[in-house]
Amino acid sequence: MKITKSLFHAGVLGLSLLATSVMAAVPAAEADKLGKSLTPMGAEMAGNADGSIPAWKPLAKNAGTVDSKGFLSDPFGSEKPLFTITAQNVDQYKDKLAPGQYAMFKRYPETFKMPVYPSHRGSTVPDSVFAAIKKNATTTNLVAGGNGLENFDTAVPFPIPKSGLEVIWNHITRYRGGSVTRLVTQATPQTNGSFSLVYFQDQFVFRDKMKDYDPNNPGNVLFYFKQKVTAPARLAGTVLLVHETLDQVKEPRKAWVYATGQRRVRQAPQVSYDGPGTAADGLRTSDNLDMYNGAPDRYDWALEGKKEIYIASNSYKIDSPTLKYADIIKAGHINQDLTRYELRRVWHVVATLKPGQRHIYAKRDFYIDEDTWQAAVIDHYDGRGQLWRVAEAHAEDYYDKQVPWYALETLYDLQSGRYLALGMKNEEKSAYDFGFSASKSEFQPGNLGQDGIR
Repeated sequence: MKITKSLFHAGVLGLSLLATSVMAAVPAAEADKLGKSLTPMGAEMAGNADGSIPAWKPLAKNAGTVDSKGFLSDPFGSEKPLFTITAQNVDQYKDKLAPGQYAMFKRYPETFKMPVYPSHRGSTVPDSVFAAIKKNATTTNLVAGGNGLENFDTAVPFPIPKSGLEVIWNHITRYRGGSVTRLVTQATPQTNGSFSLVYFQDQFVFRDKMKDYDPNNPGNVLFYFKQKVTAPARLAGTVLLVHETLDQVKEPRKAWVYATGQRRVRQAPQVSYDGPGTAADGLRTSDNLDMYNGAPDRYDWALEGKKEIYIASNSYKIDSPTLKYADIIKAGHINQDLTRYELRRVWHVVATLKPGQRHIYAKRDFYIDEDTWQAAVIDHYDGRGQLWRVAEAHAEDYYDKQVPWYALETLYDLQSGRYLALGMKNEEKSAYDFGFSASKSEFQPGNLGQDGIR
């Protein structure tokens, strides 16, 4: 999705006043670290001092096998945990946990645990994407106000970030295979663990993967997203369409919903910020999807630096097609026996709601994996300053396609004792299908009625 000139224009005076916050590209000499002391994605190439975090070593495309449905085998399936963190020993590991993770042990002392395994840093993307990222390092800038990008190519605009906002843009624009179609489920269990499922059929396409993409006229759309609810019957046929823009303040995200009961398409401006998430029973906001998405303009973003914490990584076990959804969903939290945690370096970014802005989350703490730019943990605080919700992503690498993504997203409500689990596909007929091809006409609101036919 190469952009050869700025998508947005600001006055000369405005640019001069905002130069220090807008300019983000680094000098060529600094960008030359990529692929040397830094990985091509911008992480530290070396491991840590005691070896508990290894050096980066790309995972081979044939690291495991792929079954007929597209599910991946676990390259590390024979490994045993080094140790398990429980409520009884959690305090000795507190410095390697996000506050939200620590709070989960206090909320569920009898059942919550974190099995910790040897760390393997193997996330990689195609060489063409690495090349685009290196180019971005010296050419991509934030537009005035930081709410968009200029001279951006493909993924990860700021591999050597200097601010919290640059780290967040790396998460928003990270490489996800260019396009994908997927069948996934969402559960919102009651406190006793009982649950029903919502089934989604998603299509997700970055603009440069569109058949009719015009690099000379890229426009402001970053990617197209269409989500159809296929079950339960009361929701089946509901379709959400999103045109995600690069500058969502200058040109807000465009969203439409087709509701089968009303048999009409309507605009959906609520599909942003803290608008309710689709069929989520009030347990997530629109910008909780993909751990965090959308316009960053309502928050101030402070970069706290890097730290080492345990995050859910190489989560092939919990994505196994041998599991049933009932094996995963339990009272209070998912089945932690199916999880895998590794010690990793993460970027810590604190988002604080700006004065005069509105959002149900007054503060968010982001812990973003240095190797993939994926958010691993996000702690959400309410207006009283109380820790409210804890988001945790269980990441895996689709090594055969060279795509880092999530096997499962969870969002725990510490106050209600309920949670949301999104992205499970264990019992579905196929795993992710990367390389999905489409035309812009397939992502227009006028076609949603046809998409919504049950």
